[in-house]
Amino acid sequence: MLHRENVVLLDASFNVIGEMAKAEVHSMSTPLHLGFSSYIFNEQRQLLITRRAIDKQTWPGVWTNSVCGHPLPGERPVEAVRRRSGDELNMHVSNVTIIDDNFHYMFRDTSGIVENEYCPVFAAHAASDVHPNPDEVMEHQWIALPDLLTVIKLTPFVFSPWIVKQLNKSSIRDNLLNFLK
Repeated sequence: MLHRENVVLLDASFNVIGEMAKAEVHSMSTPLHLGFSSYIFNEQRQLLITRRAIDKQTWPGVWTNSVCGHPLPGERPVEAVRRRSGDELNMHVSNVTIIDDNFHYMFRDTSGIVENEYCPVFAAHAASDVHPNPDEVMEHQWIALPDLLTVIKLTPFVFSPWIVKQLNKSSIRDNLLNFLK
């Protein structure tokens, strides 16, 4: 279903100041807006990583965390994680848990488009199989978190800049490892 999806705009102190159509927000001077990142683990304690579809506007074809997106105006970020897990991965998640509520990033991709997000980070458990939406995800892989940390250290250019920055932040790494206990 095609519909107009808005993102929440923020000021420098992360206060809500308005909203803008998702289709219009990402540009060469993207305003600060609310997003989220989520790391989904299976029963074997493996992390789902996804490769962004080649037709994505920003960072096409790169590997990244399980699911990310934007809460809709008035939507709780936990609910946005559940919604986008369904939209992007056709999967259900449980035990959605905040891992870091103080993460912000701004990166420019090779096309010049800027991503500028205040981005709480979540972890969740897979509650169903994954069946990626090809408009969002071109590949997926389950991997042990320590193995992913090694791969990112050796080849950070293969991954989205936000997963690299998140997993280089010791508090996020530690909280993800604690989530697995």
